[in-house]
Amino acid sequence: MFIGHYGIALAAKKVDKNISLGFLFFATQFADILFFLFVLLGIEKMSFAPGITKVSPLDFTYYPYSHGLAASFIWTGLFFVVSKIAPSKSDSNKNKIALAMGATVLSHFLLDAIVHRADLPLLGGDSYKIGLGLWNYVFASFLIELLILLSGLWMYLKSTKGATFVGKYGMIIFSAFVTTVWMASLLTPTPSDFNIKGFAIFGLLFQLIVIGIVSWLDRSRT
Repeated sequence: MFIGHYGIALAAKKVDKNISLGFLFFATQFADILFFLFVLLGIEKMSFAPGITKVSPLDFTYYPYSHGLAASFIWTGLFFVVSKIAPSKSDSNKNKIALAMGATVLSHFLLDAIVHRADLPLLGGDSYKIGLGLWNYVFASFLIELLILLSGLWMYLKSTKGATFVGKYGMIIFSAFVTTVWMASLLTPTPSDFNIKGFAIFGLLFQLIVIGIVSWLDRSRT
């Protein structure tokens, strides 16, 4: 899943006004950030397999440490503990923030389980794998992701206010941009000389840039 993850992060901002949206985006995309790093380090693996699903030509052959269910619970617990002990503003509820951060991390696995084919490991790389395979239905995949993003955006806009142009319309423009990028990726044929490491570098940089952008946009709203 792609833009659907962003919708979860936007919705989670409603839990407490003092949660940084940048941290929420980092939490919801932590699994992918880890995956891109692990691919570059040779720890996890993916390959280019046209037709493996109708939405994505990527075959995630080995990624138990970033996307496995057991690993997801570990990362969820880590984010919960760090959020619990990290300094916060006096009017913040640490329990609510910690739960929101942990749930946002775990949401990545749950959403991926809807769209991926059965390639998400429950334990190690050779363990039983799950996935409902919605990526084999292009329109349904697009509709569900768009609904999740728009629902999260609506909740974010309802729970925050913007006075400037950037504050009022920045997040709307950002959401339209990432939706356009995602649609373009669906419609653009993958080149035959597809480079796995190049894709991992691009994916890692894209996620970090997105986190920086939403952090800036979030500061424009109160």
